Amino acid sequence: MAEYKRFKPDWAPKEKNEAFACSVMDGINGVKDTTVGNLNPMLLNGKRKTKRKMLLNVDDYVSGVSEGSRTILSRAITLIESNNPQHFAKAQQVLQRLLPRTGKALRIGITGVPGAGKSTMIEAFGNMLCSMGHKVAVLTVDPTSSVTRGSILGDKTRMGTLSRNEKAFIRPSPAGGTLGGVARKSRETMLMCEAAGYDIIIIETVGVGQSETTVRSMVDFFMLVVLTGAGDELQGIKKGIMELADAVVINKADGDNLLKAKVSRGEYERMIEYIRPATDGWQTHAYLCSALKKTGLKELWQVIEIFTQMTKKKGSFQKRREHQLLDWVHSMIDEHLHNLFFDDPVITGRIPEVRNAVLSGKISPTQAVAELIKMFDIERAACRHTGLFDIHE
Repeated sequence: MAEYKRFKPDWAPKEKNEAFACSVMDGINGVKDTTVGNLNPMLLNGKRKTKRKMLLNVDDYVSGVSEGSRTILSRAITLIESNNPQHFAKAQQVLQRLLPRTGKALRIGITGVPGAGKSTMIEAFGNMLCSMGHKVAVLTVDPTSSVTRGSILGDKTRMGTLSRNEKAFIRPSPAGGTLGGVARKSRETMLMCEAAGYDIIIIETVGVGQSETTVRSMVDFFMLVVLTGAGDELQGIKKGIMELADAVVINKADGDNLLKAKVSRGEYERMIEYIRPATDGWQTHAYLCSALKKTGLKELWQVIEIFTQMTKKKGSFQKRREHQLLDWVHSMIDEHLHNLFFDDPVITGRIPEVRNAVLSGKISPTQAVAELIKMFDIERAACRHTGLFDIHE
């Protein structure tokens, strides 16, 4: 066993001294006779034992993800999230080769109002699944500031024990101002995690908003986490979200709050009776759970297993997956056409004039749109006629 010695810099006093505003704690040195303390054996003497390959080719990404390397998986997801056209082309090559390894995981979406305890619940739920032999990937989307464009990305901090679990992978991503806070590349990230061998994918949404509809179109089972005693102040959001939910989970059902949770469960059950089920052949119900006390988690997993077996037997599971794939294609077409229109130099040059005309009341918004689209069609037709680009490319 390596010997260790305590180390303090020469300028640090041996005893506490009032002349110093702070004191220096004893550090742990590395292997005996080294002069720089470091807890990471990979960085002893300031050198790594193995060098990290800076640039990876497609084969490196494919083999690394297939072998379950979390480091390569993280770098592959970063490649997917990049807006660089060269990175996009490489990412699509990697994804195409990994596609046969995808589609076998169970996809679970979790949403809820801020403060409902989603992160705490995901951590407890994920640790339980890992202890049962599953590999769990948690994809979370952090809100992006509309002013600074920055995100905190603090999910690994909130899920400390799960992030250290070897069978778990947590990937926080900035929302980037996209619709409802759902990252544009979430679907590709999910497929990468499936290719890496994670058999359960959990996607956490930012909170209440339009993102729920997008996440619903990506997952098999959708869960709504609510608070006890929320009351009538949430009636405005309940119905729309509950129509998407396969299960309503009342969290923090413990201690003095348990009685209130049971009352809330009854209220939600009565509300569910008047809402059309989110999945054909499946009746949504409300369940009690305590992420803090680890109660209700096994029962919730049993519900998800029953849901999976039942929907696969009836064919609705596969039908939903097929519908989601088509929605994915349509959404990417919409995005591509949107970028094609607003990146066109003729349109970008014309928009300021049209905007001023709309604001001054000279033309209506409908007329402005018709004029811009007509101009775009004429410009693209001229390019095709002169052979500047191939329409089939």
